[in-house]
Order: sequence, then structure tokens, then C-alpha cells
Amino acid sequence: MKYAFSKLSIALALVGFAQVASAGTDTFFNPLTHSASVAAPNHINELNNPWVIPAGVTTKNLTSMKEIEADVTQSIIRVDAGTSGSMFDMLAYDPSGRYIFIPHETPFGAGASRYDTQTDKSEVIFAGDQQGLNGNWSKDFGAFDPARFTPNGTLWLGEEWAGQGRIIEILNPMAPVADIQYREMESIANVAHEGVNFSNKFKETIYFIDEYNSGSIYKFVMTKAGDYTKGQTFVLAIDEFKGDVKGNWNATANLSQSRVGAGTWIPLTDASGTPLTPTSPFNNNNMGGRLSADEAGGTPYGRPEDMEVGKLANGREAFYFTATSEQAVYSVEVINKDKVIVREYLSEKNTPKNQGFQSTTGVLNSPDNLAQDALGNIYVIEDSPNGDSVGGDIWFARDTNNDGVAESLDHFMSVQVGGSEATGMIFNPADPTKFVISVQHPASTDLAKVPNGLGDAIWEFDLTTTVPPLCSEEKEHFKKWDHHKRAYESTCTSAHDYNFVWLLETAHKMKNWPKNWWKQ
Repeated sequence: MKYAFSKLSIALALVGFAQVASAGTDTFFNPLTHSASVAAPNHINELNNPWVIPAGVTTKNLTSMKEIEADVTQSIIRVDAGTSGSMFDMLAYDPSGRYIFIPHETPFGAGASRYDTQTDKSEVIFAGDQQGLNGNWSKDFGAFDPARFTPNGTLWLGEEWAGQGRIIEILNPMAPVADIQYREMESIANVAHEGVNFSNKFKETIYFIDEYNSGSIYKFVMTKAGDYTKGQTFVLAIDEFKGDVKGNWNATANLSQSRVGAGTWIPLTDASGTPLTPTSPFNNNNMGGRLSADEAGGTPYGRPEDMEVGKLANGREAFYFTATSEQAVYSVEVINKDKVIVREYLSEKNTPKNQGFQSTTGVLNSPDNLAQDALGNIYVIEDSPNGDSVGGDIWFARDTNNDGVAESLDHFMSVQVGGSEATGMIFNPADPTKFVISVQHPASTDLAKVPNGLGDAIWEFDLTTTVPPLCSEEKEHFKKWDHHKRAYESTCTSAHDYNFVWLLETAHKMKNWPKNWWKQ
């Protein structure tokens, strides 16, 4: 009986923690006050540490093109395309956190590399035959942007601006290279793929995005959960949108139209996958998904790109997507299988920066990628540098009540290499305090211009020793007994007082807690 009570107490404590964690967390670091100044390629800043980061955050280089190509036992993709010759993009981890999969956003000959963090070795597991350069895409692929490790243990790669807008599935991504098998996902609409993710709550649902200036938001509902080959495709339409669905988000007819509020999933196919629109969503030759969405009335957004799936404080699933051309991020609360509520999660125009802390001169410029930690906090990664003199930034979206609208956008990191782009930020699924980011297409990838250049690289970060922020004047204070000084000291009453690392690790343990553990 005593043992059972102990487990019940633990369960109640974990439930209480889950309620706290789902409410979002406060800022756990001292925000930056400006974007980084940039240096030329192969400058010491690029070679040693191209990042400006908060106090206490540690970083190290995992690998780079220069390191891989100097080792005959390793391989990486580099085609004859100058600064676009390799283009590490949206990284994916396997569940163990040991392997990182690198999609290559090359204009032709695109593929994927598998990097082993334990052996520090990279190998190409899949690549096209480069005949796309001549217009033949039958065995070639272009501009793999997203890489996503699926619940089935497979790897999805999506074509963005080159190729035919296909999703390619690597069926056995952990196999020896000679045994790798793949297939084209003919059930997924052809669009400019970047954001693609699997629902956490609805196991048969996949969300995806068309990256275009009239791009729409889609979902695919499997006939049977786990079978990606059969199902129904939908596009999102805002109920009150009365503009030109075929026009860009900022077309004259659309400028006064709201793209937030109640929305409805409009079917593009029937339940068996048969198209319901004049244009088939699965046409490889003309981005069929985009034309089909226009015909059905899908609402256009300004170059929607990456996506993360989370949960709001009310328990409902939500997914977030960037709208790069709009300088904004949206949240989509899933009400039921047919209806959603879309909100502006944050934007350069409407969201305060570093609220309660020293201000920053940085601006949100072209939000591109998103990342999410074990607590559900969202991080926003910019597409490109803010200008010729300052680098691109990464921001922490502070949504402490987790209602789908951020209260502040806090300046987290900045990259200090001219012409570079941070991308592929993803937290390690086995170690919640660590995450990785790739630096894409610096000029040093073009060896004709920068001989012996570092090229695209992957950097790892650790939050374990992050210095927590000081109290700001806006924070309330209280008297706390200091046992060492044997006196009362004034202390912040903000969320900074708890240990953010402990919260991350506890949230991670809860997500991986054995099912029905109390019965064991």
C-alpha cells in the first residue's frame, strides 16, 4: 500500500508539472541587444565560432564540408552550382539522437547525407543522377529542403524550388548505403515543400505547406494511421477571406482581407484520394497541389515555410508556420477535423521585443524555420541576413500562457558570417538541452571563389550552463531567506527563479515515460 501511494504521489506530481509546462515558459537567458556584425568568408569568426549567443550557452562545431572532403572515408554532396553546391538545410535526427540527416538543397543532384555524431563520419545515403540539369527528373531530384524522420522510422525529403514538388521517402534510412530503398509519395500533393510535420494528437494526420507568395496550408488524412500511401487531401480556407485566392498574399484584392480567424479544411480529393478539382493535386509537371488549392479556394499566405506542431494550454493541438514575406508567424488551433482558428502568433509589426529586458536594435527579417524545445517553446530562425552589415537572427517566442499569441520576441542568437543563413535548428530527441543548427551556403562553399573554404557546417549548442537573466525593473520582488548570509535578500518573482534545464529534462522524461508505468 505504501509503495502504491508513492507511485500515486509521483503521478499527481507529474500531472501538476504537465499543467505548468503546458502554460509556456518565461525567457531563460539574457537577450541580445543587437544583430551580429558580419565578417568575410574564412574569417576566424566563421572558422572558430560564427555565432553571437547568450551568456553561458556553449557551442562546438560537429562537422563541415571542409572536414568531410578532407577525409577519404567520408562523403558529402557537392554539385557544380557555386554557392548552391551543397546547401545543408533542415536537419533531422533519428530518435536515438545519434544520427543527423542532412538534406541537400541543390538545384539538381539533390539527396541526403547521414552524419554519425559518435564516429564523426558523414556518408551520402541517397542522391539524384544530376540529369535534372537537362530537364530529366525521372531519377533526379532538386532542392531538398525539409527532412523529417517519420513515426514509421522512415525519412521524408521534400523538393522546394527545383525538381517537381515531390516528397521522397527513404524507407530504411539506417541501412548500409548499398541497401537504401526509396519511393515517391504519390499520395502527397506536389507543392514547393518546406514545412511538413506529423500530428501528435491525430495519428492519421500530416500537415504541410506550399512555399509560395500565394502559398496555402494543407493536411493529408491517412485512410489508416501509419499508411502514408492512401488518404484524403485538404487545403485551409479562412471563412471570412473574400479576396483573390489565385493572387499573391499582397495583391490589391487581398490587402484588406483577413487571413486569421475561423477556418475550414476544404477537400481537394475524396477519401480514396481521387481529385475533386479540375487539376490533379498530384501532377508532377505543374505543381498540381498549388493549382488545385486555388481551384478549391485555399487562402493564400506570404511564402509560408516551416512548421512545428505543439499543444496549447487548453489542451488542443496547434501548429505554427512562418510567413516569410509577411515578417510573421501564425498559429493554427485545431478545433476538430473540419475547423481551426488561425491567429497571428508574432510579427515584426505587432510583437514587442525583449519585453522587460534591455531593448534590441535587431528586427525580425524573413522568418523562415521554426524549432521547438521539450517544453513547447518556439524558436524562429531568419531566412537570410538582415543586410550587408548585420547577420541573420534566431528569436525566442515568449508565450507564457500558451494561448497561441506570443507576448514578446526575445533576441536569442545571431550569425556573424557574411552571406550565410542559419537553418535546420532542431533539438536532440535524446538530450533536451542540446540542439543543432546548420550554416548554409556561405560564399566559402564556392571553392572557385574561396579556395579551401569551410563550406556548409553543423554546430551543436548546449543550454546546460546558460546564465539566467537578471531581474528587470518591471519584475516584482520579494524577500527570500539566504541561508549562507543568514539574512533576507531581494529576489525576482519571475519564472527565472526555476531551473530551466531541470524543466527541459523533466518534460523530456515525461514524454518518454513508459506507458502504464504505474502498473509495472
